[in-house]
Amino acid sequence: MSKQEVQSVVVKVADPSALGLFGLAMVTLVASTQKLGVTTGLSYVIPWAIFLGAFAQLMAGVFDYKKENLFGGTAFCAYGFFWLAVASSWLINLGVFGETLKGAVDPHQLGFAFFGYLIFSVIMTIGATQTNKVLLLDFIFIDLLFIGLGFSTLGIAEHGMHTLAAYSEIIISLISFYGVAANVINHQFKRQVLPVGKPVRFGGPKA
Repeated sequence: MSKQEVQSVVVKVADPSALGLFGLAMVTLVASTQKLGVTTGLSYVIPWAIFLGAFAQLMAGVFDYKKENLFGGTAFCAYGFFWLAVASSWLINLGVFGETLKGAVDPHQLGFAFFGYLIFSVIMTIGATQTNKVLLLDFIFIDLLFIGLGFSTLGIAEHGMHTLAAYSEIIISLISFYGVAANVINHQFKRQVLPVGKPVRFGGPKA
């Protein structure tokens, strides 16, 4: 029998960061308007949470994993699943899945989920120090967002924490839009048109 030659096909994948950041930028923009009182209700926030906050970030995360980017893949996928969970929670609270589920809602559970994501975000913030300053700034405000969401949902300093969450969310959106622009424009022009800042270096140079 002749040996069959197996050729490994290397599929190149473009950097999915712009797509993931765009999904984050859009969902936080729409959601922040509701928190700030500019808009009311959640009905038109939910589609953006599912399709931009969840699916766009999940797609970016999967492609980042294909590029062997553990940080990007973990971040985008984790926040994508976050928005799916939040959208589902809103749907339950609105009675979409029936009055039984709606009647059994305990918002404190959501508050503890926010604190769980705060722990995750702090870990990712430390990791973001080795990416660039735009992403690092984004993660710092994500941390503040989860602090505000967690405490306000548990009814602790509710007004102040809600305000913190609202303003953190709109700032996340603006930073993420800048990140989208930097990723796309810098790639297209093959040079740094929009600066993103160098990673934070700890300690002195290696001997």
